[in-house]
Amino acid sequence: MRLKSGPGLAVLGVIAALAAAEPARAATPPTQPAEGPGGVGDKAATIVKRAVGRASAATYVFHKAGPAPSGGRPVAVVLHAWGAPNPQAYGAWIDHLARNDWLVLHPRFQEVNRTRPADAPAIAARLVKAALADLAADADAKPDTGRIALIGHLAGAPLAVHIAAEAAEQGLPAPKLVFAVMPGGIARDAKSRGIPLGDLGGIDPKTLLVTVIGDRDARAADAAARKILRDATAVPPERKLFVRALSDDHGFPALTATLASPAGLDAAYDGGAIKLPPEPAGEKPPPFRWSADMALSGEQTQLVAQINNARADSLDYLAYWRSFDLAAAAAFTGKDGASLKANPAFSDMQRWSDGWPVKRLGVEVPKAAAPAKPDAAARR
Repeated sequence: MRLKSGPGLAVLGVIAALAAAEPARAATPPTQPAEGPGGVGDKAATIVKRAVGRASAATYVFHKAGPAPSGGRPVAVVLHAWGAPNPQAYGAWIDHLARNDWLVLHPRFQEVNRTRPADAPAIAARLVKAALADLAADADAKPDTGRIALIGHLAGAPLAVHIAAEAAEQGLPAPKLVFAVMPGGIARDAKSRGIPLGDLGGIDPKTLLVTVIGDRDARAADAAARKILRDATAVPPERKLFVRALSDDHGFPALTATLASPAGLDAAYDGGAIKLPPEPAGEKPPPFRWSADMALSGEQTQLVAQINNARADSLDYLAYWRSFDLAAAAAFTGKDGASLKANPAFSDMQRWSDGWPVKRLGVEVPKAAAPAKPDAAARR
């Protein structure tokens, strides 16, 4: 049946045209700041990309080309999710850090399907210690070991706090900041699969401990984050912070705070394109012994695929990168988590292009643990 022309058809045509144009007029999310916390940094800089150590025990190193500032570069150690060892998965964040004068270390603590989670903390600690020693006399890298921050994503989060807790016995400088994002992959006990959390009572009391989760698939990350904060008994409550990033679909593209969202692909940081140092002459690797917990589970494989396809967006610029930058500035100057919570700029996520505010970060300073009640026998 053919429709006759007339006012009705004209109205329908206008409605259809408006509907087709709607996506083009949808509010867009905030862009990355040009400078300051979360900002682009020195866009014109050349970034050095290399590896130190040896092929079987290497650490990727990233920093701006040219001599380091006189005091050295602050050090950010990026500890990846289980199964995502290629630095390109975090390349956008690494690029942001390097362009803002950080020395970024990305230790290769895992060979996928060949490394046991229980062995990862000791491997990562050895790699970080060796990298700092290798770079100590390097005028361009020049690590400032008084300004070290650990960034851990998913299984990298318990790894970061484990390393912080054992820094003294591993011969590592105590980190000033531990930034644990979407923590997960924690072993329930010595016999279960996952990263052992260890005794977090050894974390230096001066450390600023920040956990960050999203609101999608949040239950496990929430529990893990609160456990980390609770178990770090030597760190006072005012030096702890619990941060929650919120999804927001007010405009397009929507901002979705998933477990994979802190990753951000940048192929310019592909580890496969970085030449690894050779093995020492005549030295043979230890014999390989396979165990079932080396293999990625189906859930881990799916999550790794999401990580490797993640792209940086406003959540990265403002919820993760800027929060880290502000937390690092506080940690390096002796300020605490309470000062960050009191700063309205810390939780601000700026505005959509139509002026509507993006959902702010949820920020909590955890309460001090209540003293244990004496038992009935003790009261008698």
